[in-house]
Amino acid sequence: MGEQVTFTAPLWEWGARDSWFFVTLDEEASEVVADRPPPGRGFGSVRVRATVGRTTWTTSVFPSDSESGRFVLPVKKAVRVAESIDEDDPVTVLLEVLD
Repeated sequence: MGEQVTFTAPLWEWGARDSWFFVTLDEEASEVVADRPPPGRGFGSVRVRATVGRTTWTTSVFPSDSESGRFVLPVKKAVRVAESIDEDDPVTVLLEVLD
């Protein structure tokens, strides 16, 4: 099992694409992800298992930008519907790094 971290952050919609929603990992969670050796996949993505409420899924987190050092977690529609999450709602995430 990989390293795990829990954080809470608001859900936000990416302005460049309608219906793409993310939460930004806090500093501690981003450090846990960044401390892993780079996997060599596109965009600096790192595979993770995320749990919100009773919903768990496997996805990747992506660097948000080079300045902040933070990562973003995509939250698919099925998760938002199952957990009744709307834009700007605080989302508590248990994140397990798989890479």
